[in-house]
Order: sequence, then structure tokens, then C-alpha cells
Amino acid sequence: MEGCAAPRPGQDGTWITDEMTEAYVRLFEMGLAHSVEAWEEDRLVGGLYGVTLGRMFFGESMFSRAPDASKVALVTLVKQIERWGFTCIDCQMSTNHLSSLGAREIPRSAFLRQIRPLMRQVAVPSPWTLDADLLATIVSRGTASRDL
Repeated sequence: MEGCAAPRPGQDGTWITDEMTEAYVRLFEMGLAHSVEAWEEDRLVGGLYGVTLGRMFFGESMFSRAPDASKVALVTLVKQIERWGFTCIDCQMSTNHLSSLGAREIPRSAFLRQIRPLMRQVAVPSPWTLDADLLATIVSRGTASRDL
């Protein structure tokens, strides 16, 4: 969350206040918030976090300190949660970055129809971890995403 809250060019501040961070820590402790981190050796270079309800992931924010680091984290998340039966990620904001990764806008009514059954499904137990074969593939490519 600290990486997501860091100042960005063209932005005057962040919505990720100390109070929001505390709230997300509580959600994490409840097993509802999750983060995906991209590491280069011992340096955190990117990541994202969000909240899950059932088998629905609501993305909150992402950041990069190295080229494509947030993309590595997002692709890792997508590959893992697809295995768990997730079929949708709420990106909240339409950006060129997310569109380049396959995100698309849908009408609110369609979104609500799509997420209702996903939210009723049994949640994946916390803490989340990557499947061993997925982790091995990512590490062999020279990137590592630890902790879900």
C-alpha cells in the first residue's frame, strides 16, 4: 500500500490515507484483502492489492518502480485466481494501462449480474499462496511474485 500511495507525476496526493491503510490491514487480517508483489532480488519493484468477496476480486491500486513490474503482479494474480474459479476482476478505473492488459468497460447492470453469483461462492482460504508450478514458472523467467 505504501508503494501505491507514493506520489505520482501529475497527481496532487493520494486517497490512501493512514486511516485507509489501517482499514485494509484489518481487512487483510480478516482474510478479505490481498496483495501481489513483484520483487527483483530483495527489492519490491511493483505490486497491487485489492479485496475479495467470494470469488470476486476488487482491485484497489497498483504501482511500479521498475518497467512492467505491476504487469507481472497483475498477470500473476490473474493466472492464480483463474485456477480458483474467479472470472472477473473489478479494475474500478479505465486506464490505457489496464486496457493494454485486456480490461474492458461493461455497463453497470451487466457488471452487477456478473458479480452477484461470484460473490456468493465460497472464498479461497487465506493466506493466499501461489501454486508451486506457477511460482516456479515465474521465478524461472527472472521475476518473482511472492505472497498473494
